[in-house]
Amino acid sequence: MNKVQTLPANIKFDRMQPEHLDQVLVIEKSSFPTPWTRQAFDYEIQINDFAHYIVALQDNRVAGYAGMWIILDEAHITNVAVHKKHRSRGLGKALMLEMIKRSVLLGAERMTLEVRPSNTTARHLYTRLGFAERGLRKKYYTDTEEDAIIMWKDDLVGMLTCNK
Repeated sequence: MNKVQTLPANIKFDRMQPEHLDQVLVIEKSSFPTPWTRQAFDYEIQINDFAHYIVALQDNRVAGYAGMWIILDEAHITNVAVHKKHRSRGLGKALMLEMIKRSVLLGAERMTLEVRPSNTTARHLYTRLGFAERGLRKKYYTDTEEDAIIMWKDDLVGMLTCNK
C-alpha cells in the first residue's frame, strides 16, 4: 500500500471557471472511461443553478476538481477527480472536505454520491469520511453496464467539527 503524502501547502480552492476547463478536461479524460464533455462542464458552471464546482489549484494549475448539486437540504456529489501526478497525496480527501464545508454553508445536512464497485480507492476514501453504502443502481454506468453503489453521509455539520 502506498504511503499517503501530505497535501502541499500551496493548494488553494476556487470556484471552477470557463478558463479552467482545458485543464479540467485533461484530468477528466485520464480519470474516467466515459469523460464529460466541455459542454457538460460549461452547462454546470454557467447555467445549472443547483451546481457548485471547484478546482484545486497549485501554482495556478488545476490539480483536481469536484462538483455537486445542492437540492434543498441534500448535496449530491457529481464528480471528483485528481490529476495523476497529484494522486496519493490527500488531495481527493481535501476536495471532499471542501465540498462538505461548502455544502453546509449552502444549507445541506447530508450528502450522497454514486461510485463504481471497481473504484476501490474512491470507495475506501468515502468510507473513511463516514459515507455508508445504502443502495445499488443496477447497470448505472452505461459504458460498462457496471452498477453504482449509492453512498450517503448524514450529519455533515458534525463531520466538520470532527475534522478541524
